[in-house]
Amino acid sequence: MDNNMFKNIEKKTGVNMKDIFELANSVQNANFKDEQTVRNIVKRVAQIANKPISKQKEEQIVKAIANNNQSIDFATIAKMLNEKK
Repeated sequence: MDNNMFKNIEKKTGVNMKDIFELANSVQNANFKDEQTVRNIVKRVAQIANKPISKQKEEQIVKAIANNNQSIDFATIAKMLNEKK
């Protein structure tokens, strides 16, 4: 892909594309039924997005993902992080 495109995305979002690619690689074969795996991914997404997450919100997201039979992607987790109570 175009390196300038990545630089523009990084500039607009403040998110390092290397971090995004590393996260994407780590979740490709992740077991989303394992709560610890999901918890680690949720924490990493919050860190990359620079969004603090309360223990209560983390627990809510982990339970929703681990107990869900549908596939979960980065966008879904990011959306959950942005949801207000």
